Amino acid sequence: MKLLDVEVVLNIRNKGIQQTRHKPEVMKEFDDAPAPYAILSHRWEEPEVKYEEMIGFTKMEEEERKEVEGRPGYQKIIKSCEQAVEDGHKWLWVDTCCIDKRSSSEQSEAINSMYRWYQNAQVCYVYLNDVESTFPAEQDRIKFPKSNGWPEWFMRGWTLQELIAPKTVKFFNKDWKYIDNKCQLASTLKRITGIPHDVLTSGLAEDRLSVAQIMSWAARRVTTREEDRAYSLMGLFRVNMPMVYGEGKKAFQRLQREIIRVSTDQSIFAWSLQIPRTGSVLAEDPSDFWDCGEVKKMEPSVFVDKLWEYTASRGLSEPSRNKIAGREQHWRKLVAWLRGVDSQEFHTFTVSNVGIQVFLPVVPSRDSPSHCKAILACTRDSDLVTIDLVSSGRSFARTSINFLLPATYPEFKTLHLIHHQDANETRRQVALDDEYASYHGFTRRGTYPREFTDNTVTLSSLVDDLIVIVYANDNVGAWFAIGLGYYLGQEWVHVDGDGRSPTEEKGWEDVDRKAYNRMWKHVHLSQSIWAVRVIWGRWEADNSKIIVDVMQCPGCCVGPCSVTNISRDCSGLGTPGLTEDAVFGPYSLELDGRPVRLWKCSGQRIVLGDYGDYSDGELVRTGNIFEDMRTLGSDRGDSTNWRAVHPVSGPWRPDWMKNQDDLAMAYHSTSEKCLVLRQPQALSLSANEHVSRLLKDLSSRLEEKRLVTTVIQCTDFYTVDDNGKRRDSGDAPDNGNYPTEAGMSTLFYIIARPRVWRREPLCKQRQERFKSIRENFLALVDMVPYFMPLRVRPHC
Repeated sequence: MKLLDVEVVLNIRNKGIQQTRHKPEVMKEFDDAPAPYAILSHRWEEPEVKYEEMIGFTKMEEEERKEVEGRPGYQKIIKSCEQAVEDGHKWLWVDTCCIDKRSSSEQSEAINSMYRWYQNAQVCYVYLNDVESTFPAEQDRIKFPKSNGWPEWFMRGWTLQELIAPKTVKFFNKDWKYIDNKCQLASTLKRITGIPHDVLTSGLAEDRLSVAQIMSWAARRVTTREEDRAYSLMGLFRVNMPMVYGEGKKAFQRLQREIIRVSTDQSIFAWSLQIPRTGSVLAEDPSDFWDCGEVKKMEPSVFVDKLWEYTASRGLSEPSRNKIAGREQHWRKLVAWLRGVDSQEFHTFTVSNVGIQVFLPVVPSRDSPSHCKAILACTRDSDLVTIDLVSSGRSFARTSINFLLPATYPEFKTLHLIHHQDANETRRQVALDDEYASYHGFTRRGTYPREFTDNTVTLSSLVDDLIVIVYANDNVGAWFAIGLGYYLGQEWVHVDGDGRSPTEEKGWEDVDRKAYNRMWKHVHLSQSIWAVRVIWGRWEADNSKIIVDVMQCPGCCVGPCSVTNISRDCSGLGTPGLTEDAVFGPYSLELDGRPVRLWKCSGQRIVLGDYGDYSDGELVRTGNIFEDMRTLGSDRGDSTNWRAVHPVSGPWRPDWMKNQDDLAMAYHSTSEKCLVLRQPQALSLSANEHVSRLLKDLSSRLEEKRLVTTVIQCTDFYTVDDNGKRRDSGDAPDNGNYPTEAGMSTLFYIIARPRVWRREPLCKQRQERFKSIRENFLALVDMVPYFMPLRVRPHC
């Protein structure tokens, strides 16, 4: 372990290289029991100071040394050293400069030892570079938009062990002002991280915490390298393994196998399937444990009691009353058998190429002999945790199939659970021909649960493989989904479409997911004139072809859309799509020579395309149409398709402005206060087909909202007196309070109310009338051949 000598580092900084007689070593190497030391925890900010730069600092040329001294990473080291001196510590460890990352062996040793190093430190300094003053007491998504409303330090993978391992943790803000310590902030830290209060104050006790619960703390954390999501958790589980950067998600698989070798905690299998799949019983990454914060492991005696409660609550009975007289007698035999089981068998996991050997109570499926439900010795919210399994050769795979249970008691069995991709799996390719659908304007909008971009999709021979493809036609406001599946050796295809547009919070991905959950039944494509016909071709060489066709119905059971009148300001700028009169603001300007009324931003951040709720002259933003484009899979492309630039002028120009063409004056309708704008320009939504279609796509989100259709930007703005002299008094506006973009301040904006199409409720009389017409029409068609000469009868 290499530690910085804080006195040497500070002397070099304070006295300079020339005034230091000798060139002492800034770092010293210790064994695992060094002198007392402090340790730093922080969010990396490139460029950091590397090991070779730190030890060679005194030998650098002056220009290179000044460059290093100017880095934020160097300032963190200096501030940490100063705090260490203040706390009476001679040594300091910083991960950026105390590990020689040129040596793979040293880096591997450091990662495997890091939890212990943080645990043995006298104090850990946590530097929060995005906290301006005090510790945030509540979630703030505006201040911390990229980290779930909390400082970014809490979202990083490595900082989890850096929070738990040290006994004393001190938090500092961006200016290195002390905030508070871990114990005092324990209640807030629990809300941020999900870590229990006693763990934060007393440390980690693995014997009373489940593997799943510890994993849940890392579920929403991220790392720069994918492998580090696993490597950063080794210390929490007291395991070690070599570093193999480049292995990707295999690192987390290795971590779980290492945990299984030293623990018999069955909660490691209690993770949740976020995306339906069949395969390994091990989780793909820590995010699979997102809902395991309350998962608790159990001792065998408690497990027996819980198993009885589980059985009784589901009304299970003995498989054969002829062989076993009465439920109580059967249950006593089961309890006696369970308690008499060799503890070595129940508490032993064996990992081999066949699978992970476990001994679990199992309930078979009522519908399929290949499926079963295994019960784990752990609880979630006081209920036993179960996992669904499907046999694959000699082993069992984890599956997302949810099946009905028979009325029978669990039976303990030895199972081999797959912990890698099944080598016996076969894959079948399906060619998708949707040319007919695209001819009618229906294009692909998304796939679930996995993506594919060409016309071939591969289905796994594992029993529950299913993929959903969503098609949509924006011009008619219709969509449908095709589900391709392979279940119990049989191929199948279904169609789904309920006519509802994506919700405000979620786009087509949510439609994909909901359609996936409905694919076990046929559903009519409602509220449109379209019908979808899907043809599954014959299997040839384990492959097949799907043809997707779209046709018009001969009649429609949905009544016509009603007409809604809207009003529009004829004197203002043209706006795209169906928009109602703007809510007029108090300030007046002219855009393209047309008078407009505007609202002042008043320090709030307003961007073209923002929409939200409006009240008392203030817009509360809930979204932006251009940000929402990405959720629909659209590309902005050329910006000229989406926005237009307009010259800005005032309603009239005083004499002192006649020779200053770069100025415009905005007038307030109820006061004499005027604002002068320098180099103003107006940006508005283009009144063209591109924006109109986008507003149609987002109609459900824009309903009852106000939309920013125009913003006014300028390089400077101020008040003036009657002679045009700039006022520097206290009533002048503060330009620093207004959002800027490329040197331009956004000062004013115009809002409008988008109108969306609404379908009227079904007309029962019209529906019955159409039904009668169709029935009569079909009856006449059937009679036509009998009223025609035989030689000209159509082929029916």
